[in-house]
Amino acid sequence: QVQLVESGGGLVQAGGSLRLSCAASGNMFSANYMGWYRQVPGKRRELVATITRGGGTNYADSIKGRFTISRDNAKNTVYLQMNSLKPEDTAVYYCNARPSAYSVLDYWGQGTQVTVSS
Repeated sequence: QVQLVESGGGLVQAGGSLRLSCAASGNMFSANYMGWYRQVPGKRRELVATITRGGGTNYADSIKGRFTISRDNAKNTVYLQMNSLKPEDTAVYYCNARPSAYSVLDYWGQGTQVTVSS
């Protein structure tokens, strides 16, 4: 079991920045692979970025060059630095953890709202 708690969401103007944090606890072997996803009402949850325990990253095309994912393994925390935010980035952002990229077993945080005003 892994418990995930997100923080850092809020309201920001277009062009601004936010940093999301996700603190993990529990069986950290189940959190080798962590990531951020986002969802808007009526749409499917979509991948934003992922990171392995060793620091390997993957980004959605829509946020490349603007968002950066990182993790502090000593603190069991993953971050999402979001710069040059756009109104279309408005969504609930969810932290995800799983043992590997292909694991069918995964864990989700409760989500944090990010709203970007134009």
